[in-house]
Amino acid sequence: MIEKIKKAIEKIDVSKKPIKVISHFDTDGITSAAIFSRALQRWNKKFSLQIVKGLEEDFIKSLPEDHLLIFLDLASGSLDYLKEKKTDVIILDHHEIMQEIPANVLMVNPLLENHESVSGAAICYLFAKTLSEHNKDLATLAVIGMVGDSFEKELGKTYDEIIKDADTTVKKGLLLYPSTRPLDRALEWSSNPYIPGVTGSYKGVMELLRDANIQKKDGKFKALYELTEEEMSNLLTAIMLRGANSKNISDMIGNLYLVKFFNKLEDARELSALINACSRMDSPAVCLGFCLGNKKAREDAEKVYINYKQHLVSALKYVSESEKIAGKNYTIINARDNIKDTIIGTVASIISHSPLYTQGTIIVALAYNEDKIKVSARLAGKEGRNVREVLTKVVVPLGGEVGGHPNAAGCLISKEQEQQFIEELRKVLDIELVKV
Repeated sequence: MIEKIKKAIEKIDVSKKPIKVISHFDTDGITSAAIFSRALQRWNKKFSLQIVKGLEEDFIKSLPEDHLLIFLDLASGSLDYLKEKKTDVIILDHHEIMQEIPANVLMVNPLLENHESVSGAAICYLFAKTLSEHNKDLATLAVIGMVGDSFEKELGKTYDEIIKDADTTVKKGLLLYPSTRPLDRALEWSSNPYIPGVTGSYKGVMELLRDANIQKKDGKFKALYELTEEEMSNLLTAIMLRGANSKNISDMIGNLYLVKFFNKLEDARELSALINACSRMDSPAVCLGFCLGNKKAREDAEKVYINYKQHLVSALKYVSESEKIAGKNYTIINARDNIKDTIIGTVASIISHSPLYTQGTIIVALAYNEDKIKVSARLAGKEGRNVREVLTKVVVPLGGEVGGHPNAAGCLISKEQEQQFIEELRKVLDIELVKV
């Protein structure tokens, strides 16, 4: 993959065209954009940057053909549209490649190179580091992108190197963030894991900590990363007794990644969640500035994050109280305009980790997005049907495209197709079940 990165560097270097960079709006896409734009800036390259929710045919058609187009953390599923562009295209992405790679596209993707699986931010970091060793200070952003796209569960040599470059402290423990803040506050605001009777209830938090025999020290509770093994074990037991079942235990324990950010020890998961929140609350410029070390952007990002968490708690409450379309091993949640389209995917992800759903259950959530509907599908647990393939069978005949992975995928459909989509989805899910 490094050879492909070198070709991309050479293509950028010799190009006389202005550079336009387009990146995805989730944590991995934003950290990719921050790494890549900082590297270009230090390289004295002029460029423009745009953050997008996804790629549609009309948007790609509107892109200038007198520019070198560079896509980060997206575009592997849009090659049929990109081959029509009369300009060179560079893609740094890790998603599945659905079409033949056109002659005008230089693709840097670990899936092509028999390389270990890494996120978009990691690819952008390898680009920056190959360009100059002075860019090693961008490794922290690659760690945040790694956590944002859940790559921390499958670390290989590349990530070992990135974690070392970022001078990251790794500690095993309960995957509750922020692990660097007092435990009572972290528990009260916890949405992933969502703890029944505790999340959103300070009284429930105090009861949980009392049951776990964790007490204040010097007038305040320890941060999660400061707990002893015994305290960590007691806390996990108390949480499991409040509604989680055995299938969740292994998912709730893992590595905590502590990084230096704004000269302070921070939890990479919390930073990832904050960045993701800003984008999903329509403030991608704020989180990009935050990633690039702007102090004002940090203040703004923290305000947006609080607002986002309030939206998320309200959305989860709506889902728990609303009627759902349920079948054998699937649940469809049609939120319409009751949940923002930008957070419906996060809601689907949180629900998929809930003890209410057995392994293999497919969760499909819908939310209105102006004249479109955002569809997010998630698989509960680690084994089951390929949700991207399930969505593809429904959406492609309707004239749409699906992006994502086997256990997490999404698409856009028109509002006119709402009932047709749900009917066809139920047919496919029921037929798939018979096949299984």
